[in-house]
Amino acid sequence: MLYGIAAATTALFLAAVLSALLRVPALRLGVVDRRRQRPLPLFGGVAVVLASCLVAGAGDWAGVAPLGGGVGRLLVAGAAVAALGLLGDVGRLRLWVLVAGTAVAAACVVPYGETGVVGGLLAVGWITFVALGFRALDHADALAGTVGVLTAFGVGACAAAEVMDGLAVLLSVLAAALTGFLMHNWHPARVGLGACGSLFAGFVPAAAAVFTRAGYGLASSAGVLFPLTAVVTADVLLVVLARRLGGRPLWRRGPDHLAHRLRRLGLTPPGITVLLGIGAFAGVLVGVLVDMGWIAGSGVWWVGAGALILVLALLRIPDPSRRGSVSAQVTGRLRVRSG
Repeated sequence: MLYGIAAATTALFLAAVLSALLRVPALRLGVVDRRRQRPLPLFGGVAVVLASCLVAGAGDWAGVAPLGGGVGRLLVAGAAVAALGLLGDVGRLRLWVLVAGTAVAAACVVPYGETGVVGGLLAVGWITFVALGFRALDHADALAGTVGVLTAFGVGACAAAEVMDGLAVLLSVLAAALTGFLMHNWHPARVGLGACGSLFAGFVPAAAAVFTRAGYGLASSAGVLFPLTAVVTADVLLVVLARRLGGRPLWRRGPDHLAHRLRRLGLTPPGITVLLGIGAFAGVLVGVLVDMGWIAGSGVWWVGAGALILVLALLRIPDPSRRGSVSAQVTGRLRVRSG
């Protein structure tokens, strides 16, 4: 326990320091997310990945917190996905390249011996979906980081309940690193996650959740995995429905994510992060309680109903992109980045 506290504290401060230091080279190299008012440097994700990998790797190398072969492979795959995302931040890779690369990395870490072939393929698809969903969620200050912290803590609690100590330590380190990054990402953000950090923040908890549920039935596992990522799922569902109903391609960027529509209701950027953070916490709590057997699996239906109601309600908000223009308020204060 003492090592876990020390590791989390180290990851938090290391990520905070690296986020502050790396924003300068990101600005000089032009690795930014363009805003109407100012550019946002995107090397915050690099800081999160470095802090997580260095602290977790040091514990494994020193033998004080061995990750184990499966968890070590998961961390390497997560770092590879982050490197691919960094290439996307620097060179603007096509979406299909990110999807394919993430899927390959997921296929390398799924424990097929316990999930079976069908379950393993479904797990690969789910991990890829969550990782790309986190990338799409990185469209507002502090949102992806906040949801990432809550998701990592939740999956870490599930891992601890299964006595997977190495996995629990890795997730606590990731949560701490994201917390350090959030010191610079709260509105108005001074540094962003980018595809590098957002893919990593989604891939690692999703793959870890598959490890914790390997060997359980598909239905019972879905009842745990869905609430752990309910906000990500709701955001993707909202975007898909909005773009299909609007007759627009799914891959075309637009202000139709959760934060964009809540902003048009008059909520402030910090208010949006707090509101969706509460929603993420509620979903994660249900997922953890169902995993531990403290509440019935039917509790997931409440999470699903809440997410669906939110999506349907926000769909009724007029979309300015249908009129061929985007309001200055939305583009000026919220980043339009989607997957």
